[in-house]
Amino acid sequence: MKARAAIATGTGGFQIDTIDVYPPQGDELLVELKAAGVCHTDFDSMSWGKPLVMGHEGAGVVRQVGPQVTRFKPGDAVMLNWAIPCGRCFQCQEGNQHICEVNSPVMSGNRASGGHAAPERTTLNGHPIERAFSLGTLSEYTVVREAAAVEITVEMPFPSAAIVGCGVMTGYGSVVNAAKVKPGRSVVVLGTGGVGLNVIQGARIAGAGMIIAIDVNANRLDMARRYGATHTIQADRADAGLLQTAQQVKALTHGRGADYAFECTAIPELGAAPLAMVRNAGMAVQVSGIEQTITIDMNLFEWDKIYINPLYGQCRPDIDFPILQKLYEKGDLILDDLVTQTYPLHDLQLAFDDMLAGRNAKGVIVFN
Repeated sequence: MKARAAIATGTGGFQIDTIDVYPPQGDELLVELKAAGVCHTDFDSMSWGKPLVMGHEGAGVVRQVGPQVTRFKPGDAVMLNWAIPCGRCFQCQEGNQHICEVNSPVMSGNRASGGHAAPERTTLNGHPIERAFSLGTLSEYTVVREAAAVEITVEMPFPSAAIVGCGVMTGYGSVVNAAKVKPGRSVVVLGTGGVGLNVIQGARIAGAGMIIAIDVNANRLDMARRYGATHTIQADRADAGLLQTAQQVKALTHGRGADYAFECTAIPELGAAPLAMVRNAGMAVQVSGIEQTITIDMNLFEWDKIYINPLYGQCRPDIDFPILQKLYEKGDLILDDLVTQTYPLHDLQLAFDDMLAGRNAKGVIVFN
């Protein structure tokens, strides 16, 4: 079948073009996308050196299933997950499904592969084309492995469901799965964009007693309060390493620092900043995926501080996604308001512009 899709050129641009999508085989699903989230990784994928069907956050409806599929049928509503577990490798057996040794595109170093449906299921101008993170959700249709999908079992708009499979899971999971924030403890969140807001509401759901949001943008801090921040600090861009801001955090936390601090800015120069925010024996968490080389003053580790760098909130999709759905159904997890703006596919450039300008908590492409 023909489908409109956003195609990354590999050299920094993209185009909206028509692809051919073929029926699923084996354990594959043909999914009609209803909504796809837009994030910085999608923007970055335009420069990954080869053509790709863009997008890695999505939700839609199963239209066809391969003969080996056991969990889905046509008509099922699903949300998609880019860290696709095999269930059999060492890391999956250890419970680390997000870093599957067989399927994870991040662990393989190739974010357009890992756990993929066969590339020939999607062609552009007669030639097979890979899908970003084996999903390629900025497309009217996609073919994915059965393990990449989780059924939607609660009433949830597709734009809200689409964003669960990256920023929401990363933020919530970093708090609940990775840091295991304890009730009543103090939490600092550096950066209150889409991921930071989900760290904030993850901390609220976990029962944190104090949630301090830090950002240079006053409008984002206003939003942070709506998601659960109890205190806010507007940082100065000239505050190197946020060391002055760290003193304000200490003043709010009996002079010792917070129990946990989460870095959500993706700014390499702030990679060490959460260490300055936490108390002795506190925990710093690097959420945003900084991959550049950074320099850290080892004095920041004194004493007994822990620094962790979890991937994707240590996601276990078949466990965590149903939990997130139930939290949404109860009203504890805010998703609908997190979707600031929706766009048709042909306005993808506008969605990127709004994202880069900080106008959206989350932008989402919707399909007819």
